[in-house]
Amino acid sequence: MFPTQVEECLSSSFEVPVSLDWLINPIPKAAFFKEYWEQNPLVVRRGQKDYFSTLFSLDDVDRAITTLSLTYPNITLKNASKEVTPADYTTAQGALDVAAVYQLFSEGSTIVLAFLDNVVPALASMCRGLERELNFPLQANVYLTPARAQGAKYHYDTHDVFVLQIVGSKRWTMYGTPLKLPLRNQDFDPKAHERGAPTLDFELGPGDLAYIPRGLVHDARSSEELSLHITVGILFYSWADLLLEFVADSSLKDPAFRKSLPPGFAREDFDRAQAQEIVRSLFERLAANSDCGSILDYFGDKWISASPPLLNGQMDQLGLLDQLTIESVVGARGSTVFRLEKDSSSTSVYAFARKISFPAYADFALRFALSQPRFSIRVLPGNLDEDGKLVLVRRLVREGLMVVLAI
Repeated sequence: MFPTQVEECLSSSFEVPVSLDWLINPIPKAAFFKEYWEQNPLVVRRGQKDYFSTLFSLDDVDRAITTLSLTYPNITLKNASKEVTPADYTTAQGALDVAAVYQLFSEGSTIVLAFLDNVVPALASMCRGLERELNFPLQANVYLTPARAQGAKYHYDTHDVFVLQIVGSKRWTMYGTPLKLPLRNQDFDPKAHERGAPTLDFELGPGDLAYIPRGLVHDARSSEELSLHITVGILFYSWADLLLEFVADSSLKDPAFRKSLPPGFAREDFDRAQAQEIVRSLFERLAANSDCGSILDYFGDKWISASPPLLNGQMDQLGLLDQLTIESVVGARGSTVFRLEKDSSSTSVYAFARKISFPAYADFALRFALSQPRFSIRVLPGNLDEDGKLVLVRRLVREGLMVVLAI
């Protein structure tokens, strides 16, 4: 097969990962992190209706509901005007009642398709691409709202979100921030959290985007036509998470943290100054062991393990391995989430919840191969001979870390 034929056959098998630059264009990434990230909402109006059209469509909604065997809670219905329960659209056996879903939609309820990045390749590719930049797990939910309807009442989210408008339009209203940067278990409670006065009102049309930091109260309502949008949730790791793991790790290493509280600590006459002094001493011991590298690695591995492999076209790739030559063109899978770790004898790739090790002498070539979207095997740098280069590439393709682009 000629190179162009191979590329034509395989091009549909690989999704181009979405970058943060593309997502928030024309806002520079540096400006986004400085002025908006975890601070302020961002609205990007493009006037390009097809900007997100390759990610999802109305046809994909029907396909997801009718062919992907989804059920509650991966499919839920919401209506700000009346209560809708799972019993209204599921059977006694827990299966989805598809007819009821569409009926409730026609009566004003919003259809929510959760975790679609697990089953829709384009959304999986988008999330994996963004995860490589943010280093947090992402989740893609899809919302289909009838005309002149509102799915959820005003609330805040406990994770930051990007809103990608696909079809129709939706008017969003931002209110106050009753709890700045809430943690995952600090859900919005209308009895405890005040909505606040409106602070921003905007409408998103097809191709437009909004970023809403967690803790910012908001609501949204569709216009005179139905609305379809994707919400990308950023499942962050906080400094509180890191500190908790840091204390847990120190507790395993240092017996001072494992001592019991002073006997009688709950008595009224207990001298709490003694406890305060012990706590101060423990903080000093923590500060003395301030290297958090292993804890950062823990969260890195946790993030990588939460990112399932996106191996579209892998069967075709395995069939091409015996045809590889030194002139073949290959490239790294752009959607792959991984971490490299080098020691005296090897370089290991942590990906797909696995540790994949290579000999230390292949380190230079390995790092090049995993960073380049397209190159000829011959140009691999380092000390590998031609046979060694082919062995390395075959291993990387077999492990799902690279793809063959042209024989």
